[in-house]
Amino acid sequence: MRFVKQLLAVVAIAAVGGQAVNAVSGNPWLTLVLGIVAAVLAVLVYRWVVGRTERREVTELARAGAAARLTRGVLIGFAMFAAVIVNIALMDGYHVKGLGSVSGAVGLLGFMAAAAVTEELLFRGVLFRIVEERTGTWIALLLTGLVFGAMHLANPDATLWGATAIAIEAGFMLAACYAATRNLWVPIGLHFGWNFAAGGIFSVVVSGNGDSKGLLEATMSGPAVLTGGDFGPEGSLYTLGAGVLLTVVFLVLARRRGHIVPRRGRAARETSTAMVSQ
Repeated sequence: MRFVKQLLAVVAIAAVGGQAVNAVSGNPWLTLVLGIVAAVLAVLVYRWVVGRTERREVTELARAGAAARLTRGVLIGFAMFAAVIVNIALMDGYHVKGLGSVSGAVGLLGFMAAAAVTEELLFRGVLFRIVEERTGTWIALLLTGLVFGAMHLANPDATLWGATAIAIEAGFMLAACYAATRNLWVPIGLHFGWNFAAGGIFSVVVSGNGDSKGLLEATMSGPAVLTGGDFGPEGSLYTLGAGVLLTVVFLVLARRRGHIVPRRGRAARETSTAMVSQ
């Protein structure tokens, strides 16, 4: 029942916040404000429902060190996307025409903040964390990554390849990031940094969701294997390679820190709970 209660609470906030943000999408400043409000409310609701149903301190969203961890994640996500887009540009697949829209970037800031927070709370905070208690890190990473990728099949211009790429380069990577850090701030920052860099800075399609109007006015051209086609750079082999590389790095860190839950059953659940409470 704790799983159901946590899942429903986060989904409810995500749905209401998403509707509110979409309703004011034509106004970038209202989108920014409502996006941030939705993100903050999601964190508060997660803290409340997890603390109430598990009767513990919600250390994965601890206030101490939150800003530093969030910033670290944002920098990793931004650097990852910048590396991908530079490689695509070197292959003549990305072209900057000039400056884009500051107001468009402002609106995307709020939209991406709400999306990153609610998705990480749902997929890594609820799904991965609880599934890991029952099955161990490896199976939880595989299952929740596949679910995360499948969710993107509902996006515009989605393909089976695009969803598979998202599962590998994002679903697996973000779960591995949580396993390595045992907090949600770093994966939230990473998710946000990637999405905002893509849409708010470099103005490319994000997971099939149309042409973004960010700080740069740019176009993409070339084979889909390079650019990701209509689905955006997340369907590019460059992104897949970057995501796999970071996944490996995070999993190595998780193993070195003793954060891997290797087996299922009561012992695994006790190990996972102990690591989250550290």
